[in-house]
Amino acid sequence: MAPLAERLRPRSLDTYIGQRHLVGEGAVLRQAILSGNIPSIIFWGPPGVGKTTLAKIIANQLERPFHGLSAINSGVKDVREVIEKAKKQRFFSQPNPILFIDEIHRFSKSQQDSLLGAVEQGIFTLIGATTENPSFEVIPALLSRCQVYVLEHLSKEDLLQLLHQAVEQDEVLKNKKIDLKEYEALLQYSGGDARKLLNILEIVINVTTDEKIVLTNDLVKKQLQQNILLYDKSGEQHYDIISAFIKSMRGSDPNAAVYWLARMLEGGEDIKFIARRMIILAAEDIGLANPNALLMANTCFQTIQNIGMPEARIILSQAAIYLATSPKSNSAYMAINKAQALVKNTGNLPVPLSLRNRPTKLMKDLGYGKNYKYAHDYQDNFGAMEFMPESIIGQQLFTPSDNAQEIKIRTKLKQNWEDKYGY
Repeated sequence: MAPLAERLRPRSLDTYIGQRHLVGEGAVLRQAILSGNIPSIIFWGPPGVGKTTLAKIIANQLERPFHGLSAINSGVKDVREVIEKAKKQRFFSQPNPILFIDEIHRFSKSQQDSLLGAVEQGIFTLIGATTENPSFEVIPALLSRCQVYVLEHLSKEDLLQLLHQAVEQDEVLKNKKIDLKEYEALLQYSGGDARKLLNILEIVINVTTDEKIVLTNDLVKKQLQQNILLYDKSGEQHYDIISAFIKSMRGSDPNAAVYWLARMLEGGEDIKFIARRMIILAAEDIGLANPNALLMANTCFQTIQNIGMPEARIILSQAAIYLATSPKSNSAYMAINKAQALVKNTGNLPVPLSLRNRPTKLMKDLGYGKNYKYAHDYQDNFGAMEFMPESIIGQQLFTPSDNAQEIKIRTKLKQNWEDKYGY
């Protein structure tokens, strides 16, 4: 018998749970589906939020042939075979088939290139699913031909609706005496992943021999600990473990960082995914305290692509230890957050005349660029003037942290700006 998650997979938009911003009444994707005119699509979102299900619903609703490939175990040869099948299914005015590629971010450039011609010619409508930012993982030529839709984590209400639906409507579970007394542990372990939630529910119910099954938090925790291999084997701890890895480096613990790195490598995690997260951490959490951290992380990312596994593990380990043992500062991260909030609150403030570009005589006559001080004409390459729009003069967005590198920065800023920004 099919697993619970597959038995409960919805077949229509009306039974689909979640993603109301896309498929709710009047939402953009629902309108496109109902019109029968959909473009090639990339669904971007975390695991278990309905990307595959939505692709199948689209094919079912539009009555189109559906071909599915997984980027993990499919190559260019498989893509070409599907293209040939799709060509044979094109009869007169019959709509083109749908090709669904799960984890499209794992396709290499050559594999993605092999899709281009068929997408351009309308041989099929492509629907790709990815947990990674498609701007980084999908080649520009293919991405430009697709509409990207972002799928969100399922809400607590969505997950509870799914649980009740499973207990009350599933052909197997509805015949059992199940009391959903507590659900917090089920939601906690699922992490917003519907597939994981149903897998956990099925595990707990299958190993419980009582005639009446009372689902409590203690029962869920106990059964998952006893069936940990069943719970972990699908590799769906992807986000939990990368979170532990990042937090270990942020917390300056190289031992924990290397442990979580090993967990990911042994689980077959994409090494580029790991390296990208280290680049983000180098900028967000180390920043100006050690500017070389960003160089190290970026070098790591470039090198592992040339080296590959298993040797890439050494490079990843070196970078992780370096980042974990570096001094920490989030001053640059906080500065851009404050700046963006200020922009949203104040709108498009005019650029001061002294800072404006003046390529024409008219602009010069209007005062564009007047009184601008070219920094290199002054001692220490600094000529004090106002660079902020008038209404926000004196706003401090960057606050140096108390590490050796940024103490030097604060001293220099104080020397230049005195008390203007509170340095």
